[in-house]
Amino acid sequence: MSRLILFNKPFDVLSQFTDRGTEGTPRRTLSDFVDCPGVYPAGRLDRDSEGLMLLTDDGRLQARIADPKFKVPKTYLVQVEGEIGEDALAALRNGVRLKDGVTRPAKAEAIETPDLWPRDPPVRFRKTVPDGWISLTITEGRNRQVRRMTAAVGLPTLRLVRWQIGEWSVEGLGLGEWREIEV
Repeated sequence: MSRLILFNKPFDVLSQFTDRGTEGTPRRTLSDFVDCPGVYPAGRLDRDSEGLMLLTDDGRLQARIADPKFKVPKTYLVQVEGEIGEDALAALRNGVRLKDGVTRPAKAEAIETPDLWPRDPPVRFRKTVPDGWISLTITEGRNRQVRRMTAAVGLPTLRLVRWQIGEWSVEGLGLGEWREIEV
């Protein structure tokens, strides 16, 4: 039986077990939270992003989750700067032209502010600039894709939380918490 761990990655944590960086101060990694030898991340989540990461000891499962050819949907809750208009949502739904090509069509909708854990440090707040939230589901995983997509439609990302990967969700997991499920 394969092991699958659902982990709620905090902001400013590397999505790997060791820090190979050259910075003087060690950065927080998965090993600061998850003590399960033999599991590895199925995909990455940027240091400045939060939310669901899947860890497994099964190479085939890892590939099925992480490899874009399997088109596993990933849902993000994205706090963006600016007024969320129907034109921007339509562009996200149709595919956005980025430097590395047009993205696959995404599911995109404006949502109410989600009930999430506080971020440390908090997102900057500006009284004169509106912000809002989008639920965005993509089926590919280019480098910093969600941030680049929202920026391309005029809505820079302020906070990015991966909420779901395929059938697995971060719901019910506190920040920095994990649980193992059977697969």
